[in-house]
Amino acid sequence: MKRSLLSAGFLALLGFAAVRAEEPKNHDFDVVRDESKVPAYQLPPVLVSSEGDRITTPEEWTNVRRPQVMALFGNLVYGVVPVPETPVRTSYERLRTDGKFMDGLATRKDVRIRFENAKGSAEMTVLVFTPNGAKGPVPAFLQLSFVNTKDDGHDADPSRAGYLRNGLPLAEFLRNGFGLVVLSQGALVRHNEVEFQSGIHPLFYREGQSFPKANEWGVIAAVSWSASRVLDYLGTEPSIDAKRIAAVGHSKMGKATLWAVAQDRRFAMAVAAQSGCAGAALWKRDFGENMEKMVTRFPYWLCRNAWKFSRNEDDLPVDQHMLLACIAPRPIYIASGSEDLWADPRGEYLGAYHASEVYRLLGKKGLDSEASPAVGEVLAGGDVGYHNRAGGHSVELYDWQKFIEFAGRHLKAR
Repeated sequence: MKRSLLSAGFLALLGFAAVRAEEPKNHDFDVVRDESKVPAYQLPPVLVSSEGDRITTPEEWTNVRRPQVMALFGNLVYGVVPVPETPVRTSYERLRTDGKFMDGLATRKDVRIRFENAKGSAEMTVLVFTPNGAKGPVPAFLQLSFVNTKDDGHDADPSRAGYLRNGLPLAEFLRNGFGLVVLSQGALVRHNEVEFQSGIHPLFYREGQSFPKANEWGVIAAVSWSASRVLDYLGTEPSIDAKRIAAVGHSKMGKATLWAVAQDRRFAMAVAAQSGCAGAALWKRDFGENMEKMVTRFPYWLCRNAWKFSRNEDDLPVDQHMLLACIAPRPIYIASGSEDLWADPRGEYLGAYHASEVYRLLGKKGLDSEASPAVGEVLAGGDVGYHNRAGGHSVELYDWQKFIEFAGRHLKAR
């Protein structure tokens, strides 16, 4: 594998180029899409401390190794959220309530969450759908969505019963006893932000600061932070059981989901679909999208410290199996698409498989075989779930049904 560093100046220039799609066309000839061409690599051990001591007990994992791993991801990959000079105040405002949404199947609430301090203000609109007739607070999925919550994509689709206009099968959640909460990815930070002069970041700048420091939060970390703020709100929402929330995201939102749930232990479960690099897939396989492709197309999705590992993933002291391990002992479900080689289905499975040793240490059931399951086979009997369905980079009804089934076993049994 070529291991040359890209200069920070070169990357900065690329950051202002036109944004390309996250899953590019076949003109990316320089990326590996052939399993036989995956380079030899060695994963950093998840159960060995930075001092070289073997981690053998749940207490050692919780008190020693896990904090080390989280600090490395925060400072070298996603970026940490700084402490603002002036505390950020949060307020909630109900904008809309529709008790007869989708022909009476659900109640929909539109809620504005506002953040402000002496530096400025920012706000996001969150949608809450709950099944009518529920006998008490319901568990829910928090979807980190690409669709703006302020447009009509979340209205009921008059041509497809049970669906929203954006194709989301809302009735599948409601009829299985789940609520659905929707957070838009662009609520507090733009999709490919390169300036950080609006949105949430300026509220956290120190005196004289105008851009995140090299170890401070980028776009993905900002989306993850917003997910936790939605969870704060759900603690005040009587129709939702905030202790039974499964965060779910696809692609970029899958990456943000995993970082959010790893950081915030209040989340009960994580679901990541085709999250690829910086998600469930292993960096060191260098298969499909890699660090170089990410930091040139989307230079500030991660923190600037991540740039130094472009074409130099071997020097990264963590890999994504360690992030998944930090979600343990809570259940996690990883989903791939067999044709989505950009997201590396094999690498996503291996991320979940290698995280499983921590699940086992904590008394949970992980994945037992290093061999990937066949396309269409579902591994969902334990606390680490996985499937690789036929098809490409999307979330289909099949995927949602498997997510709901897995969540039903883990969250509705409480």
